[in-house]
Amino acid sequence: MSTIRPAELDDRLESGSTDDLLVLDIRPRDAYRTDSIDGSRNLPVYDALRGGDEAALRDRLDEVPADREVVVVCKQGMIAKRATSLLRDEGYDAATLLGGMGGWNGYLNGSLGYKIRSLVWKLS
Repeated sequence: MSTIRPAELDDRLESGSTDDLLVLDIRPRDAYRTDSIDGSRNLPVYDALRGGDEAALRDRLDEVPADREVVVVCKQGMIAKRATSLLRDEGYDAATLLGGMGGWNGYLNGSLGYKIRSLVWKLS
């Protein structure tokens, strides 16, 4: 499974090299409106995927550009892995943001939890 760490994504976003990158947030619309990564796009299929309904994402693939790398974001990264796998099966260059929005916010805030997770990711 292809993944990207929050720090790596932040570096790419900061460098401005995002013409070939789409951050796809699959969380429910309300969660996205409350807190999201700047420049990301919301495709609220989280609840359906969590319930095992892959058709919710498959039916909306026309909204995901096939010519860009896609970084999938959810709450903690687990459901995003399902979306990433489906996208990769459909020929997309897709990766999951490790830790989801929880990991992203932990990275931005420099939280101890994020630092521990980051260390585990490096060791894996």
